[in-house]
Amino acid sequence: MFERERLRDLSLRLAESYTEIGGINRIGDTELPSQARIEGLVQRLLTLVFPGYFGGRISGLTCMETFVASRIDDLFVELSELIERTLRFVSHERYESPVDLPDGAADDPAAAAAAVTFRYLDDLPGIRELVKTDVVAAFDGDPAATCPDEIILCYPGLLATTIHRLASPLYRMGVPFLPRIMSEWAHARTGSDIHPGATIGSGFFIDHATGVVVGETTVIGRDVKLYQGVTLGALSFPRRPDGSLVKSGQRHPTIEDRVTIYANATILGGETVIGRSAVIGGGCWITRSVPAGARLTTRVHGANGAE
Repeated sequence: MFERERLRDLSLRLAESYTEIGGINRIGDTELPSQARIEGLVQRLLTLVFPGYFGGRISGLTCMETFVASRIDDLFVELSELIERTLRFVSHERYESPVDLPDGAADDPAAAAAAVTFRYLDDLPGIRELVKTDVVAAFDGDPAATCPDEIILCYPGLLATTIHRLASPLYRMGVPFLPRIMSEWAHARTGSDIHPGATIGSGFFIDHATGVVVGETTVIGRDVKLYQGVTLGALSFPRRPDGSLVKSGQRHPTIEDRVTIYANATILGGETVIGRSAVIGGGCWITRSVPAGARLTTRVHGANGAE
């Protein structure tokens, strides 16, 4: 009897906290975007990017046009519903309509979601072209790789990069939450935390993957190779007079073409540029630009003298 009274008292206090403590609960509001459905969406997208590797075996007698058409239809319905739900969830708070929507679509979440979904699906052939360059970069850059099949099936760095390729267009079209949930799914699976806002060129390879962090405003050129534990982050955060963070502008570094960055190197700052074909040794701490072709094997001090 005593235990029941304690549990009833606990239930009452916890229920009261939902009224007294705001900001971390959503009750009686628009339905949240479904993380489980977004994870399912990721699997559908991987089936279209890597048919036969994801989603089961495909017979050699299969008509690929029919195969794709059926999955594109399902994907359109699922993605447009998820985007519409997300837009309705945030529209009264912070959603800004993507550019170049059809007339009137910006004020209609269903129409906006359909327009964004069509535009996104149009990008899939181009995404596959980019992913192919990533597979080639991994095969060429890792002496342990025996074949492209192994890379597609086994390499967490390729999975993280592919999910970034799939999430980034949604982010750039102003879709809230979905691209971040996709990226965090990849983060949990691979150990690589790549913000969907980062710009990454073709032929990108993350070897071993674990512990890599790529910030939102990072710009990475073509044929760049990172090893485990690399951080491409912000050096400092400017603040407004009221103390709040300024969240716009370039906060993360630029990595030019054909740069190699070895394990546990940290490169910080929006004004930091790693020049073309530079090699950054393991454990380097960099807060200022590095010229093209440079080879760094020791710690580099920032302009203020601090490591």
